[in-house]
Amino acid sequence: MKRILLIVGGGIAAYKACELVRLCRKAGIGVKCVLTEGGQHFVTPMTLAALSESQVYTTLWDLKDETEMGHIQLSREADLVVVAPATADLMAKMAAGIADDLATTLLLATDKPVLAAPAMNVRMWQHAATRRNVATLRTDGVTVLEPDEGPMACGEYGPGRLPEPDAILAAIQNALETGGRLKGKHVLVTAGPTHEPIDPVRYIANRSSGRQGFAIAEALARLGAKVTLVSGPVALATPAGVTRVDVETAQEMANAVASALPADAAVMVAAVGDWRADAAPQKIKKGAAPPNLQLSENPDILALLAKSPHRPKLVIGFAAETEQVIEHATAKRARKGADWIVANDVSGDVMGGDANTVHLVTAQGVEHWERLPKSEVARRLADRIADAL
Repeated sequence: MKRILLIVGGGIAAYKACELVRLCRKAGIGVKCVLTEGGQHFVTPMTLAALSESQVYTTLWDLKDETEMGHIQLSREADLVVVAPATADLMAKMAAGIADDLATTLLLATDKPVLAAPAMNVRMWQHAATRRNVATLRTDGVTVLEPDEGPMACGEYGPGRLPEPDAILAAIQNALETGGRLKGKHVLVTAGPTHEPIDPVRYIANRSSGRQGFAIAEALARLGAKVTLVSGPVALATPAGVTRVDVETAQEMANAVASALPADAAVMVAAVGDWRADAAPQKIKKGAAPPNLQLSENPDILALLAKSPHRPKLVIGFAAETEQVIEHATAKRARKGADWIVANDVSGDVMGGDANTVHLVTAQGVEHWERLPKSEVARRLADRIADAL
C-alpha cells in the first residue's frame, strides 16, 4: 500500500482535507495526518483520526513521540508528503527553510517528494512574494499545483481556491505511480520566443511568455519522462526534474534540438521567429530614414525534425493563429509533416495570459479544449502523449 503524510494548514479550505482523506483511503492509499495549530481552528484531530484510522500529530513537543525522534520517522516513512491546504505562510516557510513547528520541521527533514496544493486570498496568491516563493519551491523540486479560480470565502473572486479533492487525489496518484506513465521515455520540448539581433542592442522578437511550454515540460516530468526543455529568453523557473538548455536565436534553438535527439516525442511549443536580420556590428544610429533591414528565412525546426533520420515517434507542433485557426493548423500539420498540431487563437492576451483555448488537430480529427488554465492544457496533452507512447 502506498502511503502519504498529509499536512493540513490553517485556512478555511482545511475542511476539504477531510474529503481528501476519505478519497485517498477509498483509493487504497494510506494516510497519516499532521494538523498545524492554525488548521486546528478549522478541523479537529478527532475528525481526521476517524477518517484516516490513524493517530493525528499536532505538536513537535510530544514527549512520548519525540523520545524516538518521531518527527524524523514521520518525515520519511511515507511515500509522498502532501500539504493541503498550503497557505501563503506555510509556503513562505517552506521556501525559506524555516522549521518552527512540527509541519515545517517535517518538511525540512523529509527525503520524500512533496506536493503542495495552495489555498489563499487572490491578492495573496498574486503577490510578488508568493510568486517568488512558489518559483523557489518548484526549483527545489516541490510539485506546486495551480489553485482553482472562483468565488472565495472573503467575497473576492479569482485564483486562490484550493483545488477540489478529486483533482488533488489525481495529482497524488500521478506522483505515487512507480516512475510514472512515461518512465523511460525522453521527450523534447521547446518553449518561449526567439530573439533575432539586428545590432548589438536591438532584436526582433514576439510576445511568447514561455508559460505554456514550461507547463508542458513540468506535466511530462510529473509522469516520469526524461524532459529536455530548449527555451528561448524567458524569466521562468526551470520545472522540477527537467533539463533546461537556454538559447537566444532560431538557429541556436535548431542546433539544440538536433543535439537533444534521439527522443521518443517532441513538443515544439516555442514561437520561433520566421526571419532573421543581418545584424550590424555596431548600434544602428537614428537617421533621416528608417534602416533598411535585409531579412533571411530562419530554419524551420518543426519541418526539419519531422524529416530527420532521428525523427521521434511522435512530433507535435504548435500553431499560434489570429484567424482561421483550425484551417491554418490543419494545413500546417500536412505541410510540416507533424503528427499533431495544437492550435490556439492568439489575437487576445493568450501569449501572456494564464489561460488558453486550444484545438488538438490529429489525423483522427479535431478536439476542442475550451478556456483552460495553461497547466490543465499541459496535463491533458501530457496524458495524450502517454497514451500514444
